[in-house]
Amino acid sequence: MQISIGYELTFQCEQPTPIILMLEVHPSRAADLIIPDRLVTNPRIPIASYLDGFGNKCTRIVAPPGFTVVSSDGLVVDTGFPDPVVPMATEVPVDALPPEVLVFLLGSRYCETDRMSEIAWQLFGQAPRGWGRVQAICSFVHQHLHFGYAFARPTKTACEAYQERTGVCRDFAHLAITLCRCVNIPARYCTGYLGDIGIPASDTPMDFSGWFEAYLGGQSSDGQLSGGQWYTFDARHNTPRIGRILLARGRDAADVAISTTFGKNELKRFVVRTDEVRPAAA
Repeated sequence: MQISIGYELTFQCEQPTPIILMLEVHPSRAADLIIPDRLVTNPRIPIASYLDGFGNKCTRIVAPPGFTVVSSDGLVVDTGFPDPVVPMATEVPVDALPPEVLVFLLGSRYCETDRMSEIAWQLFGQAPRGWGRVQAICSFVHQHLHFGYAFARPTKTACEAYQERTGVCRDFAHLAITLCRCVNIPARYCTGYLGDIGIPASDTPMDFSGWFEAYLGGQSSDGQLSGGQWYTFDARHNTPRIGRILLARGRDAADVAISTTFGKNELKRFVVRTDEVRPAAA
């Protein structure tokens, strides 16, 4: 299947303002781009790109005084299959984890493992290990938090979401990530496009979505542990979804902000679009 993606952001700045944007499709999906999602600005200004420490594609601009529109349109080919479900995936012992995975066991800006550890072990210490434990965490978070855009707060942490029992998709992801890390399962935050494909269309405005990945292993025919890999989980929806298009990964939302500005500004317009492109009738 093909998915049309795009966005439009309008910034109003009082003075020349450096901005880092994380809005382009992740390099791991670059081969799936039929029409590249190249970022353009109005007015036209210099654009520079680089990869950050997590392998995400970042764009640097200096927005002039007044209004600056940042936009993109792209076309992505996707399998059309829902997120994989692998119930036999096992937990990888901490001492067997690759070094680059260890950082995703640690506390981070929005994921306070030190404050949630005792709660996590009380809730999930006896849960089936591996996929079953991560799924138990997702189901708990899905039921524990009440979703609503009115509950969004840029400073809300996993512990605060747990206590307040409200949040948006990033809060669902942060709480699930924190609980996974507390029980020694590496977990990382993901952001990207997730349209209403395969489900009834929502009447709420489209936004970028937040979910997470957990690092689990497999098991060979002789019962030995095989290499681990990252699997997609979504505590907000708690069901496999079709058409996720990754933009960025990191420890939590602080690592994958769609825009980081260095000066006074106001975001005047924010539009995200994700639509399945259906074949034309013969």
